[in-house]
Amino acid sequence: MIDVALAVEHLSAEINAAMPRIEGNYATVSKQFEWRIPEHFNYAVDVIDVWARNPQLLALIAVDADGRERRYTYADVSAITKGLAAGLQKQGVRKGDRVLIVLPRIAEWQLAMIACIRLGAVVIPCIEMLTQKDLAYRIGHSEARAVITTAANVEKLHPVSDALVRISVDAPEHWLDFWRLAKTDDGTLNTPAIAADDPAIMYYTSGSTGMPKGVLHASRALYAWRVSAWYWHGLRPGDVMWCTADTGWSKAGTAILWAPWSTGCTVFFYNGPFDPSKRLELISRYRISVFCAAATEFRHLVAQDLPSFKAPALRLTVSSGEAVNPDVIVQWEKATGCRLLEAYGQTETIMTVANQVGEERRAGAMGRALPGCTLGVLSAERTRRLAGEVGELALRLPNPQLMLGYYKDRDRTAAGSVEVDGERWWLTGDLGRLDEDGFVYYEGRVDDIISSAGYRIGPFEVESALQEHPGVLECAVVASPDPERGEIVKAYVVLKNGVNASALLVTELQDHVKRTTAPYKYPRRIEFVDDLPKTSTGKLLRRLLRDREFGRP
Repeated sequence: MIDVALAVEHLSAEINAAMPRIEGNYATVSKQFEWRIPEHFNYAVDVIDVWARNPQLLALIAVDADGRERRYTYADVSAITKGLAAGLQKQGVRKGDRVLIVLPRIAEWQLAMIACIRLGAVVIPCIEMLTQKDLAYRIGHSEARAVITTAANVEKLHPVSDALVRISVDAPEHWLDFWRLAKTDDGTLNTPAIAADDPAIMYYTSGSTGMPKGVLHASRALYAWRVSAWYWHGLRPGDVMWCTADTGWSKAGTAILWAPWSTGCTVFFYNGPFDPSKRLELISRYRISVFCAAATEFRHLVAQDLPSFKAPALRLTVSSGEAVNPDVIVQWEKATGCRLLEAYGQTETIMTVANQVGEERRAGAMGRALPGCTLGVLSAERTRRLAGEVGELALRLPNPQLMLGYYKDRDRTAAGSVEVDGERWWLTGDLGRLDEDGFVYYEGRVDDIISSAGYRIGPFEVESALQEHPGVLECAVVASPDPERGEIVKAYVVLKNGVNASALLVTELQDHVKRTTAPYKYPRRIEFVDDLPKTSTGKLLRRLLRDREFGRP
């Protein structure tokens, strides 16, 4: 008879052989921790296939809005993704090819991601809210070789997908069927060697200027991101983790896939609308032990009947992307009896700072640097700031979590880091300060990026959409404070002669933006003005408008 616990412990040791998990307090772990990235690393082979040796180990529980449930062991995931990888290979997808994955929160998302990684293809996860224009840009910019989606998205992809290998979960005419392709198991799969620095995944993220940037990460990052599972989530085999992030965001990759499956725990995946009472019911019914959600969700959850909420398995809740209000943390922790730990990271680095399991937490702080990460604060003149002084947060390099670079943009990649006193630092674009004990406090953005309910929104994309409306002469988009979403998109609009401002026009402009770009980017507030603040050379001064919104002098 197999000793399951002993088998899992053995497999865990094999997976983490290059970089073992260090136990102890923050000071001990930070001092003893060192990055040991293997020369070659294929997440599908070196993580999924290893856990698959224990046929009883549950990897995924996928549930839809109607309550239909599918369960997959690691052995299932291994077998299915081998078949799908073989099918993709027969269709001409090779190592280094880019593959768009436009799928909702369904099991096929993880399966598609792992199958592509197995082949050495570069996955580009995309949220379903993206418009035809958004998808066309990503396909063209990345020079994608294939796309995996559902029938619901085919119409948006049709005009730009003719040259692609087209795969659909519920295949319409002229598209390959996902599950039929996954049954390609004829022993012909040729799994390539994957070096640690080979490209593995690319996220498109908004910038303060221009179109979205392709943030390209290496295979080494898929290995390194397990650190957040160890020290922020505290995950181990037997845990059931639920992260509600959308599938196109980097947080989904780390908290739904790379980090939790590196620890051998079970991932819970729910494809249904946000309903706070349903969230609580699912946490209880599926014995979720670690729950991860955006601050906006927690604001709604604490408004429910929490005294009657029973979740005996829940031991930890976590959040990132926007600050959770202190009163919300107090209400949640009092009702559930478990801590709510926040963290900080970027698409370019993923998590680098966290309030860590079992460690001290300080009011207002995002936490301390995760093991293997060193955070500093730099002045505008690129000198190190002292404790308590505000400057730009920076990550000391080298660090395996940092991206390979912005795809097809060497200049922007090079501009993202600076040398200070003989050391190289990655500039986060965020303002902050560190106290004497290394706790990190967020103080805002250096640039104009808007963070709304966990979504990063670049003003340029919204401004470009507004400018396409025939009544708009010019516009400026900035962040505006909001008690529920943290920040929302606000547009200052100058109308063309003869066009009159009205409530009806506000709605018309909002609907226009929703049709032109991803709907979550639309301006929730619009103010009509006669002119916009600019420099003597005509450059828009969004900063002055942003300061006005936040009441800054």
